[in-house]
Amino acid sequence: MDTHTTQSGPSQPAQQREKIPLAISACLTGAPVRHDGGHKRNSFCMERLAEFVDFIPVCPEVGIGLSTPRPSIRLQHSEGEIIARSRDGADLTAALRAFGKQQAAQLGNIAGYIVAAKSPSCGMERVRVYHPSGMATRSGVGIFAETLMQQRPELPVEEDGRLNDPQLRENFVTRLFVYHAWLKLNDDGLSAAGLIDFHSRCKFLLMAHSPVVYRRLGGLLADLSIDLQAISSDYIRELMTTLKTPITRRNHTNVLQHLQGYIKDRLSSPERQALASNIDHYRSGRLPLLAPLTLIRHYLQVHPTPYIEQQFYLQPHPESLCLRYAL
Repeated sequence: MDTHTTQSGPSQPAQQREKIPLAISACLTGAPVRHDGGHKRNSFCMERLAEFVDFIPVCPEVGIGLSTPRPSIRLQHSEGEIIARSRDGADLTAALRAFGKQQAAQLGNIAGYIVAAKSPSCGMERVRVYHPSGMATRSGVGIFAETLMQQRPELPVEEDGRLNDPQLRENFVTRLFVYHAWLKLNDDGLSAAGLIDFHSRCKFLLMAHSPVVYRRLGGLLADLSIDLQAISSDYIRELMTTLKTPITRRNHTNVLQHLQGYIKDRLSSPERQALASNIDHYRSGRLPLLAPLTLIRHYLQVHPTPYIEQQFYLQPHPESLCLRYAL
């Protein structure tokens, strides 16, 4: 599937923007592939996100040759390991791991993966694991999902249930668009200049997640003449790991103040006062994040500042998704 886009940012008109390849548990698209013949259609994915992504449905249980309907599967402790066993007694662990490795390699162009929560094959956390006594704890990871995440540690992965949380939803979609931009950069031919430009676009987003990591990654890129490929691999792995970290109100405020510093000399006194007031009201919880961000974007239209305009932080995903309204 072609992952080339005119630009990763959300400012492109919909008709000009090619969709982002995104793998998804097939049951979340409405496909009747669950063990009981049902599905778990996710309305956010299929009614809102679908405008911007090209879904690649995958059901690992069907992928390893199981029928629908089929005996249910559960994770259980067995001789010091956690295995996936079907109710008919079949041990499906090796098959699910092999399928996970196959899909990780085959779907090299995907920018993210949305998996079905609580599934013994797809769940990314808190999956029930049964002990020999019959007691269960929510401590497991689906065998397929675990293998996929081990093979592709930089890949944005999220569960359907967690997408109901506004902050987790916004975080995942941000990571999705950033990683897609990274894949596009590599498709076009990775260069030292391209990597430095990408890091520059990530500056304020990284500062919001972790100022410490922002500085460390800047140091990592100080000498790209050694081994560009190795450095870029380390870079994207740490970048994507860091972007999982929730942004605090304090860090958002710090970034907003930095942005204010870049453009204040172009603003009139009333404009500076309005922006400072918006940022302070956000800091104290009286305004949502969108208020100062919208004002900054408005000022950038009046007073263009290319370095700031190309920052992922200002608008990491399409505004029509309305993901920052609750932040």
